[in-house]
Amino acid sequence: MKVVVASHGIAMEHDTGSSHPERPARVGAVLEGVARSRMETVDLDSPAATRSDLALVHDASYIERVEEYARAGGGAFDMDTTISSESWEAALRAVGGVTAVVDNLARGEGDLGLAITRPPGHHALRDRAMGFCLFNNVAIAAALLRSEGNRVAILDWDVHHGNGTQTMMLDDPGVLYVSLHQSPFYPYSGEAGDIDQGQAKGTTINVPLPGGTAGDVYRGAWDRIVLPVVDQFEPDWIFISAGFDAHIDDPLADLRLTAADYGWLAGSLSRVHPTSRTVVALEGGYNLAALRDSTTSMLRGFAGEVPAEPSLHSPESSAMAVEIALAAVSSHWSV
Repeated sequence: MKVVVASHGIAMEHDTGSSHPERPARVGAVLEGVARSRMETVDLDSPAATRSDLALVHDASYIERVEEYARAGGGAFDMDTTISSESWEAALRAVGGVTAVVDNLARGEGDLGLAITRPPGHHALRDRAMGFCLFNNVAIAAALLRSEGNRVAILDWDVHHGNGTQTMMLDDPGVLYVSLHQSPFYPYSGEAGDIDQGQAKGTTINVPLPGGTAGDVYRGAWDRIVLPVVDQFEPDWIFISAGFDAHIDDPLADLRLTAADYGWLAGSLSRVHPTSRTVVALEGGYNLAALRDSTTSMLRGFAGEVPAEPSLHSPESSAMAVEIALAAVSSHWSV
């Protein structure tokens, strides 16, 4: 498998502070995970996105505010989201990395796409930075594809609900948004009943899972809900909002996935959708070893090397949560 990998050195200059969990070393951990996968790569320097790209999902006044704040030296948008003078360019290239990977795959230059996006994006709202995120990298790339008539699915396996992405895609029937996340947990959104919100009813699917949920139930939810819906939706492109913070060793959350679980998720998805039209974009993941190993396992899974390692076991409440989500989804899809 040939993996198109987009990254840029400016991501290391996005300075969030010495004690911030969203730190530059995360980029190196992902790159090491790619190297350990032994996959052939096409390496891209992420280009800078244009303002017109950003404006597909963000207000012009907000875009200007981010640029001005960075040029003034940076600071904190909120208690979680801090930027430095280099963050403006880093954010532009995070967006541009995703769109560049799409372009390369569309030209047939690879079998899978990976954009190492820093800062991450799925919490970014139309007019607000939050949750370490400045611009919504995946939502912008999805909007560009939608402008060309493509159907897009966004599968978000970050441990946090992608509130920004959901809000931006809520009214578009050509975008399927699916999130599996810990709940109740930051940002305290993403209920199963959201499937009936907005104008595009049925295309917003949330699977809120209690703390302690492990790979057995997570895999079951993926198999029973995510894969059947993706198969029925028939997207032209899939984006993975790939946070690896549901890993058992992650310091910021309480789900209990292992690296092998990410390989299983990738492998099972590759059986219902071509990897050559699949783009992975980095979101969370704050234990460096877990981030590295999960990246390796995911790439090998997409290549067909699904790990045999069994998953951990979940409490009974986790299975009950999946049944609640399944009931909501079954009113719109055959699951």
